[in-house]
This record gives sequence, structure tokens and C-alpha cells, in this order.
Amino acid sequence: MFIAGKWEEAAGGRRFDVTNPANGEVLADVPDGGAQDAARAIDAAFDAFPGWAGATAYDRSRALFKAWQIMMERKEELALTMTREQGKPIRAARNEVQYAADFLQWYSEEAKRVYGATIPSARADQRFITLRQPVGVVAAITPWNYPVSMITRKLAPALAAGCTLVLKPAEATPLCAVEMFKIFEEAGFPPGVVNLVTAGDPAPIGEEFVSNRKVAKLTFTGSTPVGKMLAGRAAAEMKRVSCELGGHAPFLVFGDADPVHAAKGAQLVKFLNTGQACISPNRMLVQRALVDDFVGTLSERVGSMKAGNGLEDGITIGPLVNQAAVDKVAAQVEDAAAKGAEIVCGGKRLTDGGLDKGFFYAPTVLAGVTPEMRIYREETFGPVAPVIAFDDDDEALAMANDTHYGLAAYVYTQNNSRAMRMFEGLNFGIIGINDINPTSAAAPFGGMNDSGLGREGGRDGIDEYLETKLGGFSI
Repeated sequence: MFIAGKWEEAAGGRRFDVTNPANGEVLADVPDGGAQDAARAIDAAFDAFPGWAGATAYDRSRALFKAWQIMMERKEELALTMTREQGKPIRAARNEVQYAADFLQWYSEEAKRVYGATIPSARADQRFITLRQPVGVVAAITPWNYPVSMITRKLAPALAAGCTLVLKPAEATPLCAVEMFKIFEEAGFPPGVVNLVTAGDPAPIGEEFVSNRKVAKLTFTGSTPVGKMLAGRAAAEMKRVSCELGGHAPFLVFGDADPVHAAKGAQLVKFLNTGQACISPNRMLVQRALVDDFVGTLSERVGSMKAGNGLEDGITIGPLVNQAAVDKVAAQVEDAAAKGAEIVCGGKRLTDGGLDKGFFYAPTVLAGVTPEMRIYREETFGPVAPVIAFDDDDEALAMANDTHYGLAAYVYTQNNSRAMRMFEGLNFGIIGINDINPTSAAAPFGGMNDSGLGREGGRDGIDEYLETKLGGFSI
């Protein structure tokens, strides 16, 4: 663990293993921290806060830019660590490292653009001035599915704003976090500004984060149930909270779209990271006249995907994170098939060729999916594409919005009026119009309803770590 500028063991001396989900290989072991370690890290961040908050924006900018430079030099090393630890194919890992580095570069620039304002007063002898100042110590919890980019998407704006922080990475992917903190150490961040606590059991760390009065803000990416619990606990202490939670993204294909083009886009985004992405489409809503062509192209492309260890040549889809994930996907597919859905391709766990040592499930396409099936309502977080037919625009919009989630949605149409109606009418925070990658370090990312609170990325992202202070001056 990295606390107050030093690499340390857990107070209890325990460690836990980190394994490769593709083959079960033990990669390393890391400190198994607890509440005492989290408290020490919070104390270190609290003590470092005045100095870091008082540093100039240019000082903070230089440190972030240095971290970006080092990260780009270690791009391949980071990608290899990610593939071994998380399972995604090496090409996808390289793309994630680049995306993660973008946040360091963007916020190294944005650190110098935290502006205040002067406000006219009705009184001739009065002047109003506002300042934007860092909120304080930030506790950050990141997920396993994007184990590098979710770190920088939180840490970069927090550090740019002048906050200090403590990170608890996912227990499945601590090695990526360790490598990132080596970069922060080499970049010259002062002791205590960035702190890392690894743990096999996240509960004691989360409890310390939400109860410790020195923590001013909690930022969390993960499941909706855990996010709701943490946000509720943090609210009791009046902490600032931002949460990026689950999704149930609709992928709408209208009758004027090219079904082949839409199916190609659907395959790329649905099976990205083996479907383990919060913005992954979970419902393919296709206008009835296009269903056959869409399913034909989609199943052809999905059926040709090659599963395996992401370090091997030609692998296009990796493993799920663990056995529980395999069981969840299998249960949803079995439920859909029992209620009348057609398994067009896939629909089983993969065990041949040594895949039985990992957590592999065949990329799957389901046709004829209906509302009474579990997959229609539940987030899958796996490699299954359920196709659902609709007849007109109003029905499509109603079906798409028929969920408690609200993170991402996708629309394929050549009609500009329809595109704008869908953009305005869909109750989701991110809408891709003929676009399967509506994300960037420069753009706000976040959802509505059960998909979370706040935004990450872009100008909105740094606002999450700033307080507005008003000065009223009588002259």
C-alpha cells in the first residue's frame, strides 16, 4: 500500500492473492488492508491537504503532466498488467491505457482554468466575489472492469482541483492500481497527496470512508446496490458524493437505418470488455422490418469471435471476472430460452482448449426476447445480446425508457428529426447517435436515476471536487 509517500504492508500483516481470470494463475499477492490502514491513509491525506490546496494551479498542472508523460512511456507495461489481471484482450487494454492517460493530460490543462467570478450588487458600496476551492480529502473506490481509466477519471480532476485522496481499488485488480501509484510517486506528488489502500474485503474500508469526518467527498464506481448504500451512509455525514453505477442501455435501430452497419456497431460495443461495461447495450430494440437482417449480421459477427487469454494472437473476447458472473449470465440465458427466446448463437460456457481453467462464456445472441424475461429487466454485465422487436417510434421510446437505470443509450437512424427527438426524449445521461463511442476525457460521463449522481470527465468533472465560496465586500 502507498501511504504518506511510503510503500507499506497492512497493519495486520495479511496479504491476498491476485489471479488471472483466464486461467486461474496466481499473479502476485498484495497487502490486505483494513479500517486501521484506511484511517492512516485518510490522516495522511488530511495532513497533506493544506499544502496541496495551497500550491499554485501551475504546480498541480506540472505534476499531472509529468504523470501523463510517465504513463505514456509505460503504456505497454500497463496494458500487459491489465490483460493478465483483468482478462481483456491486449489491444483493448492498450486502448484503455491511452484513454486513462487522456484524463491526466486533460486535467493538467484544466487545473489552470478553475475560475471565480465577480457579481454585480444592488448596493453601490458592495462587491461580490466568488472563489472555487477544493472540497478536501476525497475517498475513491474504483471497479475491476476498467482498472486503470477509472483511477485517472477520478484522481486527475480531484488532484487538479487541489484535493488530496485515498484510493481503494477493486479487490480483483489491485496490481493495476499499484502500477499507477508508482507513476504518481515518480511524478513527484508530495507525500500524503495520493494514498492507496488495497484490501480483499472492501467492507471495512468503505465503512471508514463514509464514517471518518476527515473525508469530505466520496466518489464510487460500481454496482447500484452498493452505491446506494454508500451514498446513504455518506449523506448522514453530509459528505459530497458522486456515484457512477449500473446501466441497462437500449440500442435502438430504426427502419431507415442500415441494419448491417447497425449490427456491426452493436457487436463492437456490446462485446467490448466481454460485455462487462456499464455503458454496454443490454437491449437491442430493432424495428420489426429490420430484425432478420440485423440478427443475421450480428450473429455472423458474434459467432466468429475467438475467446481466450488476451495475450494470445487473434483473441477478440476475454473471460468474465469470476464464477458468479458466469452463473449470472447463464441463468439469464436459460430463463430467456425457457420463456421462448431463440438462442441464435452461443448460449453456453466455454470449456474446450483449456478454457475450463478460466471464466469463459460464449458470445451469445438471443432473438424473440420479451418483457417477462429476466434479461429484459436485469443488467447482464456479460456477452449476451438480446434482440427485441418494435413497431413505431413511440413504442421504441417507451420501451427504451422502461427501466430504473439511465446511463447510456444508442440510436441508429438517418432521420435528423427522429435523432433529435430521441436525444431529447431518452432518459439517459449519454446518448450515442449513430455513434458507439460517445465518451472522451473532454466530455461529461454519468447517468440518471439508478445509474448514479454527478459527472466525470470534461469541465463538469472538476466541478465535483470544488466548493464555491462567496465574498461580500463593503467598500
